[in-house]
Amino acid sequence: MSRIQALISGLMVWALFFAIWVLATRAGWVNALLVPPPGDVITSLWDLFANRGFGWDVLISITRVMVAFALACAIAIPLGVSAGSFPAVEALVMPFVSAWRYLPAPSFIPILLMWFGTGEAPKLALLFIGVVFFLITLVVDHTKNVRKELIETALTLGANRSVTVGRVIFPAVLPDIMVAMRQMLAMAWTYLVIAEIVASTTGIGAMMMRARRFLNTDEILAGIIVIGALGLLFDLAFAALHRAAFPYLRTRRG
Repeated sequence: MSRIQALISGLMVWALFFAIWVLATRAGWVNALLVPPPGDVITSLWDLFANRGFGWDVLISITRVMVAFALACAIAIPLGVSAGSFPAVEALVMPFVSAWRYLPAPSFIPILLMWFGTGEAPKLALLFIGVVFFLITLVVDHTKNVRKELIETALTLGANRSVTVGRVIFPAVLPDIMVAMRQMLAMAWTYLVIAEIVASTTGIGAMMMRARRFLNTDEILAGIIVIGALGLLFDLAFAALHRAAFPYLRTRRG
């Protein structure tokens, strides 16, 4: 399938989705108060950006996601590569990480509010917790899958451990690390609204909570659409960066 065919197929699915949405609202299959027609949502979206400063909320949300995600990557990548390269580090780190990985991030909201108050810190901490432990696990698994021949060759040629990790293992696993980062960035976006509905007056989630108080479902759906669009843009950007950084991984599909 060519890229044009893939694009057309994707657009057709979205066209079908919106067609069903319009049909459901016009035929009265759904309550218009709870599921407003797409036209009302688009009108509300325009009003939010044009007259109510929603662009600033979107920028704040993007900043929160990017800062928390960058902090998670700064810890998860070196720790995951180390644990995947050295069994002693893995034995020390992974029991702790595995236990925290199964704890739902929203359960930390009360204690984070007690620790950090209602500022930016608890929101960033929640997004960080929601990403870092899963990312460590993925990086460890990918690092352990590096071909042993590469490591053995480096050691045979006289490379020490630090050189082997930095010049052999890390470059070999970097493409897979970027794939894991792309997956975990999606996770950060899923936790965004949860992070912003608690004691927040700014951000996309805060706007959606204000809309909920007045049953403005069209504004809530507008916020959902914005989050989905931003997530898609970041996902496409990561995919493009991956293709540009590692062109040798491209394969032809018939």
